[in-house]
Amino acid sequence: MSVYEIGLLGRPDPDVETPLVATISKAIEEFGLQIGRDVIIRSGEDFNDRDRHAACAVAYLGSPDQHHTDIAARALRDSVPVIPTIPSDGDFGVLIPKAIQGANGLRRRADDAEMRELASCLLECVGLLRQQRRVFVSYRRVESRSAAIQLHDLLGSRGFDVFLDTHDIRPGEPFQEVLWHRLCDSDVMVMLDTPTYFDSKWTRQEIGRARAKEIHVLRVVWPEHTPNRQTDFSETIYLDRSELSGGDGPIIDQVADQIVLAVEGLRSRSIASRFMSITGRLRAEVERIGGTVEGVGAHRSIALRLPDDTKLWAYPIVGIPTAELLNDIAEKARLADQGGMPILVYDHVGIREKWIAHLNWLDEHIKTVRAVKIAEAAWALSGWEAAA
Repeated sequence: MSVYEIGLLGRPDPDVETPLVATISKAIEEFGLQIGRDVIIRSGEDFNDRDRHAACAVAYLGSPDQHHTDIAARALRDSVPVIPTIPSDGDFGVLIPKAIQGANGLRRRADDAEMRELASCLLECVGLLRQQRRVFVSYRRVESRSAAIQLHDLLGSRGFDVFLDTHDIRPGEPFQEVLWHRLCDSDVMVMLDTPTYFDSKWTRQEIGRARAKEIHVLRVVWPEHTPNRQTDFSETIYLDRSELSGGDGPIIDQVADQIVLAVEGLRSRSIASRFMSITGRLRAEVERIGGTVEGVGAHRSIALRLPDDTKLWAYPIVGIPTAELLNDIAEKARLADQGGMPILVYDHVGIREKWIAHLNWLDEHIKTVRAVKIAEAAWALSGWEAAA
């Protein structure tokens, strides 16, 4: 039985479908999942045979003949997310049936041959990637300020929530505390690697703490600069002198667009890596107290069996828990009829004390889901019967 299903409706187009499936396949491998086993791709009429218990999303490939209109409209009525998508030069009103025009569409970029943006959207819709799309820009103001501002604005226009220290900390807020908090909630760090990047203790700490939190880094290396070997693990884009409009930027549009697409591709790997890490830590914590991990369910939930035979469903998450996320997990557990109180498992290191206090307050007042720090999971689960 599949856990996730993705429908491809509308006009068959191998130039879209082949790279899209390949990109999805590559992304889900990072989660230990496979196409055909855990994730089923259904095309056309075959979508009618989908497993209605599996998380599902649809990409509708628009065309003038508007194939599969009834199937797409039915999916919408069944609350399945449908993404109408058209070529970069397409007319949404002409290519997309009226029945699904109420769903926000995606205009495919001509420079995104691997369909990374559409793949990410589908994986967000089925719950493999989180809806928040957060990027942290790390840079030295004296060397790359213009490029940093440019990427902040460009990534923001492409649907990312971008953190830039000069733009996103309110007056009166504790600067470093907020900065670390936002770093912990980021999917990718974009590092503008300039000659004196490592001369600043702040940028050294940013890259070090990104590594500590297992956040993947996209390194953008300045012209004629030999990067520090400490960052050789990073995915890298090297700039030529002709690709900078000035010493500190901005970067020419074509290369800036390449950076955005690289972030899109790196994001799924970063989230998957962090998810697998926290899942491994959870397994170790459960086994430490004599419990077992029994399997994986929908929406990346994990079935735990405690020593007293109590069964729990845990939802490890990447980033910072919110009240909205707690509600989402409670609803997913209810729809899956898992029974008992689900638990949200998170890494608290780097999160603001003010936010931790907020989560503690939620735990005291919300009785349908609980938040557990991964570092304290064995301790919390040992006393679960008394606490539940």
